[in-house]
Amino acid sequence: MEININCDLGEKSKHHSNENDPKLLKIVNSANIACGYHAGDEESMNEVVEISKKNGVSIGAHPSFNDPENFGRKRMQLDEKEINQLLVDQYEILQKIADKYGEKVTHIKPHGALNNMACEDINLATIIAKSISDIDKSLIYLVPTGSKMEEAAKKFKMKIACEIFADRNYEDDGNLVSRKKSNALITDADQAKIHVLSMVENQALNCHSGKRIPCEIDSVCIHGDNNSSLETAIVVKENLIENGFKLKPLNNMRKFT
Repeated sequence: MEININCDLGEKSKHHSNENDPKLLKIVNSANIACGYHAGDEESMNEVVEISKKNGVSIGAHPSFNDPENFGRKRMQLDEKEINQLLVDQYEILQKIADKYGEKVTHIKPHGALNNMACEDINLATIIAKSISDIDKSLIYLVPTGSKMEEAAKKFKMKIACEIFADRNYEDDGNLVSRKKSNALITDADQAKIHVLSMVENQALNCHSGKRIPCEIDSVCIHGDNNSSLETAIVVKENLIENGFKLKPLNNMRKFT
């Protein structure tokens, strides 16, 4: 079975160092690149695109609310036109840099509060899905599995990659445990390894309560802004390979070719 490992990268900011990006790019298959609105800048985008090309890692835009002060994690209320402009602008910023390396942005994954809000709100999810579909029908839309984002994307017949999170716990409704709670993050790499393998093999979310929710899983996300990110990425990848999974960039998976 094919599986993808994606990681949020290029998130250089006062909140987060991107020093592990080159090492993570030797492990993961797809990079979600911060486009300067919540983190990152032209230098960090160039670095991630250049290293991704060398390592055969597919590149995607990681658009956010324009809120570097809060790392894109503060909820904001914007109208449809403003949401559309956010997505278009950040995609174009990254594609312009990718052009210099003869590369193409092949997926989009919203970041932080924008992503969390769309998981819960079908109207926002529909606005985002339509905006991405209008940018380029060939773009792969990377969404949390079982979310309103997946539901909305299906209406537009988009290329949908459903992801789980290696380093996050889930509530019984399938949403992530809030970062405000002490059990939100999984920082032990061995625990993350077990968490991921169970979900991928069973095609089901493991909720913190013990509940399981059947779902589709194409990709495993490892957040690049955790102290344990590098160790988690190594252990999760090794364990998936040992258990017979074939790792591929999103744009090379059979589902999208």
